[in-house]
Amino acid sequence: MSERRRQDPEAAAAAATPEPGAADGRVRVVIEGVSPSVDGGRFAAKRVIGDRVDVEADCFTDGHDAIAAVVLWRREEETEWREAPMRFLNNDRWRGSFVVDALGRYRYTVAAWVDHFLSWHHDLTRRVDPEDIRIAALVGAELIEGAAKRAQERASGADAKRLAGWAARLRAGGDAAVLKAIGLDEELYAVATRHPDRALALVHRTEFPLVVDPERARFSAWYELFPRSTSPTPGAHGTFRDVEARLPYVAELGFDVLYFPPIHPIGREKRKGRNNSLSPTADDVGSPWAIGAAEGGHKALHPQLGTLEDFRRLVARAREFGIEIALDIAFQCAPDHPYVEQHPEWFRWRPDGTVQYAENPPKKYQDIYPFNFESEGWQALWEELADVFEFWMAEGVRIFRVDNPHTKPFAFWEWAIARLKRKNPAAIFLAEAFTRPKVMHRLAKLGYTQSYTYFAWRNTKWELTEYFTELAKGPGREYFRPNVWPNTPDILTEYLQFGGRPAFMARLVLAATLAASYGIYGPAFELLEARPRDPGGEEYLDSEKYQIRAWDLEREDSLRELVARVNKVRRENPALRSDWSLRFFPVDNENIICYAKATPDLENVVVTVVNVDPYHTQTGWVELDLAALGVDERSPYQMHELLTGARYLWHGARNFVSLDVTRSPAQIFRLRRKVRTERDFDYFL
Repeated sequence: MSERRRQDPEAAAAAATPEPGAADGRVRVVIEGVSPSVDGGRFAAKRVIGDRVDVEADCFTDGHDAIAAVVLWRREEETEWREAPMRFLNNDRWRGSFVVDALGRYRYTVAAWVDHFLSWHHDLTRRVDPEDIRIAALVGAELIEGAAKRAQERASGADAKRLAGWAARLRAGGDAAVLKAIGLDEELYAVATRHPDRALALVHRTEFPLVVDPERARFSAWYELFPRSTSPTPGAHGTFRDVEARLPYVAELGFDVLYFPPIHPIGREKRKGRNNSLSPTADDVGSPWAIGAAEGGHKALHPQLGTLEDFRRLVARAREFGIEIALDIAFQCAPDHPYVEQHPEWFRWRPDGTVQYAENPPKKYQDIYPFNFESEGWQALWEELADVFEFWMAEGVRIFRVDNPHTKPFAFWEWAIARLKRKNPAAIFLAEAFTRPKVMHRLAKLGYTQSYTYFAWRNTKWELTEYFTELAKGPGREYFRPNVWPNTPDILTEYLQFGGRPAFMARLVLAATLAASYGIYGPAFELLEARPRDPGGEEYLDSEKYQIRAWDLEREDSLRELVARVNKVRRENPALRSDWSLRFFPVDNENIICYAKATPDLENVVVTVVNVDPYHTQTGWVELDLAALGVDERSPYQMHELLTGARYLWHGARNFVSLDVTRSPAQIFRLRRKVRTERDFDYFL
């Protein structure tokens, strides 16, 4: 049965008994264990446009009667359900699928019923006694006549006529063997199954929500830079026009999202100096996250960056390069933000008459005032903060990285993101929440499109394997989309501080191939910036958070060529566009990690091998699961190394690799199977 539209959903709903089924004791089917299901349907599963959504459920009944089941789905704003048949898998588990072809919110559920026609047909195949067959023919005729009547009611006159004729032939009697053959007519059987008796159908009590996002929600490459550090004149404040001149460089690197820290006016009161100093000079530019000054707040631009017209021009120009501009939204205020004077009720005041600044002991942020979400004016605060997003959406921004969302109420985010996504289903929200796992997952459930991860601190083979197996295979994959970063303006890990160039190369390849979405903070990353402010700390020395930096993009030791090659590999290999196919393979060396991703049809298989020891060359024997990768273990296969172009002929599951950190600590292979053509010669596909 192909996908079809239910013409009368209200009548169908009235005919089907919702769970629990005490309303009509004749309803015998049971539906349990529907998946995907995030907290029993409390939150939405996530997909991207064009995805096939596979819905499974346990559907069964008492006794031995046959049942039938369908998956129902609709867009949230629609009233009419569509449906597709579910097929039996095993152990009372059924699966049905539908394709999402539009952005926005959907609903789906499962319906099932005891199907007496299917039971009759199944039993007829096993009947051998002539008298049993004759009686069964009469029973079948009655069931088929019912199907003919339903076909007529649905204006399927041709089907009704064929079914009526089938029933008449069964009622005519005659030779049992002939009657059995008539009853088992496959073509007429298919016609009858189009018109089942669903008077006692059961529809699962829950309509499960689904959010469908653009493909960039699942597959994206982010590049972060500070616009004020883009001037060609060292020490001068950069502008949006300077960023526009930087677009060819970002496009050359292969990134499709260009992300800015806050671009608003920066407070002057309590301004921080270089390296987070409490004693700034007159020339210090302050932290972009200390938002708000006399020039305005969250809906204003830093005047030295340019005007709104300059910003609009930049957004449009970036799109010409296939790049979307992403903005940082940080809901906090500098002491001189206009909100502090206009809405003092939105802040927490201390007994000494001052506002409580942000703290995360031992860290203190004297230049930042957090909002008080328990204020009596919370509703007006919510509306204003949602309007901040809407303001920038109106200026052409579709992607937002939200600073520290875990320090704001969950209820606010659920309300705000739902409201914003209904207005612009293409909007993407990245949660910058390096916090406890359950909090990170809650934010993802509430609507965040992507989430930061613990990748920066997962360095060993065991840590990476355990963590990314959880992300790719665990239940959280239905709603938690990872976006992994080897560095950020706040995070310079010990691994990068001491590992040198091999560490940066390895972390780049790991980030870009373990996850479908990743990002780097540049130019610090490609220029191998590794100087910490304090021993044992993760803050950069001379951090861009507090000063303008001049970067020499033409340095000979830059990783720009490697970054560009890695992103080219990502674009050209569909296997790397998603996370769920990720699987790890054994290597007899704990310093080498091996994993693969593949498209569902196995036409594109990418195998990555990385040396996680940045100090020494490592060698080992990789053991692939050839069956899982679609390779005949009796045939050789080619491993095309995509970073260097080298090609290797591998045989069997076990093969040797050597990763020299002085050259490249990682290899990305495209697996090419050996095939024989009609002209009777071999080549690799």
